[in-house]
Amino acid sequence: MKYCTRCTMPDTRPGITFNEEGVCCACTHYEQRKTVDWDKRFVEFKALCDKYRGMNGPGGYDCAIAVSGGKDSHWQVHVLKEVMGMNPILFSVEDNFPMTEAGRHNLKNISETYGCTIISCKPDIKTQKILMRKTFERYGKPTWFIDRLIYTFPLHMAIKFNTPLLVYGENVSFEYGGNADEETYSARGQIDNGVAIGLPMEDLLGDGVTEKELYFTKAPSPEEMDKLDPMYLSYFLPWNSFANYEHAKSRGFHDLTHEWDRTHHVENFDQIDSRAYLVHSWLKYPKFGHAAATDYTARMIRYGMLSREEAIELIRKHDHALDPLCVRDFCEFLGYTETEFWKIMDTFYNRDIFEKDATGRWVLKDPIWEQK
Repeated sequence: MKYCTRCTMPDTRPGITFNEEGVCCACTHYEQRKTVDWDKRFVEFKALCDKYRGMNGPGGYDCAIAVSGGKDSHWQVHVLKEVMGMNPILFSVEDNFPMTEAGRHNLKNISETYGCTIISCKPDIKTQKILMRKTFERYGKPTWFIDRLIYTFPLHMAIKFNTPLLVYGENVSFEYGGNADEETYSARGQIDNGVAIGLPMEDLLGDGVTEKELYFTKAPSPEEMDKLDPMYLSYFLPWNSFANYEHAKSRGFHDLTHEWDRTHHVENFDQIDSRAYLVHSWLKYPKFGHAAATDYTARMIRYGMLSREEAIELIRKHDHALDPLCVRDFCEFLGYTETEFWKIMDTFYNRDIFEKDATGRWVLKDPIWEQK
């Protein structure tokens, strides 16, 4: 494994690229922000909002926002409703896992604080459990059903409510490195990213799952998609996870302070709605050798909050250590024993970058803290 010489991101992250100096594209893009005319971008953003503002008459919704209730959702709703004067309707997808106290509070808070209607999709739990087992055991993607709905449900609902302007937060591939590394305001292509991409239908059907249960996981037709104008807010405004967090806190957002100190995270405010869901995001570790600690320390280096040396120590301590509460909630939801869970998890360790030490623990062959 090779690592960005500026941040902590390895070359195993799908789609990431490095320049001749060994700097990853995410760091390069962040540095290039200095050359962006953000005032001009804001004028473009205002023109986009003006195009749709009031399109459904007085009191009608004129844009939609895909939200989770998290820090970024708070920021997006603030910008569209309070800064741009739009009348957004919010679409969310619940994952059906036991929620944290913060998670329960935050989705309610975003509606109460900004005065917005939220339409939530609560997926069919029977189908979710069947598909979670299939996609976990075959692909190491236990939350594929939920993640797919997170991308498709807002598209379907924006069409139904005639709100073409569908707002998303950051362009993940461009901000952090990925397969769709293009600076664009249009979020039309994000349905094909690595998280949301479709799986073979033959692997999903059966065991009680038919095409009827999968209806909402299918993207709208090309003709219907042409009715939409999905956008990334990060194209028009500089995106900063910590700045969004500070805004959200000022408007009543709760983090996990005093509730849960997660062993595999270095912050307490991202993806905090439920514990079981984090098994999915942590699975990057056995597959690609990095997880949430790497993701966030890389951002913190770019934001000037950590030195690379400080970040590496945090990665050494946290990245590998999937929190036991995540495992317990996940196993209880699906009916696995923890022995069964870890036996399945063992199959996803990438033997090219991992080996077992004398105690039988999987360890990286080329960890960042041993790089010269």
